[in-house]
Parts: sequence; C-alpha cells; structure tokens
Amino acid sequence: MPEHVSISQLIGVAVLALVTVIWAIGLIRLARRARAAGLLRPRGVVLRAMPDQRRSGPVAESVELTPEERAAFAGLVRQFSDSRP
Repeated sequence: MPEHVSISQLIGVAVLALVTVIWAIGLIRLARRARAAGLLRPRGVVLRAMPDQRRSGPVAESVELTPEERAAFAGLVRQFSDSRP
C-alpha cells in the first residue's frame, strides 16, 4: 500500500470500481432483455430507407412597413453604419 494514500481513498477507489462493474453488467443484461423482447433492432439489420427530405425551405414571409417604420429603420441603418470604423 502506498504511504501517501489514505485507507479511505483506497476504499473509495475499490467501491467505485465495484459500482462500475455492477453498472456495466446491469447495462448488458438490460440490452439483452430488450433485444430478446424485440425492442431493439437485431444485429446486422440496417434501416431500409431514410425519410424524404424537403427540396425547399420554408415559405418566406414579408410585411409591408409604414412610412414611419421605414424612416426609423433607415435611421437605425445610418446609425450603425456611422459607428463602424
């Protein structure tokens, strides 16, 4: 036993290793049960087809601006363009 390691640290590592092994065994058993129940795809089976993808994006929307809104937007554009170096 190394001199610089306390007994509680050694016990902690042993407990963590034991919990890891138990977790792995439980996960393997769970996967086997799910496969036996038909919840998982059997090994070697590939998906037959992918769903069709859309050829175009969503429809673009537009809104008519009032003259006041248009002037406010133009003011914002000028304000931001003036502050650029």
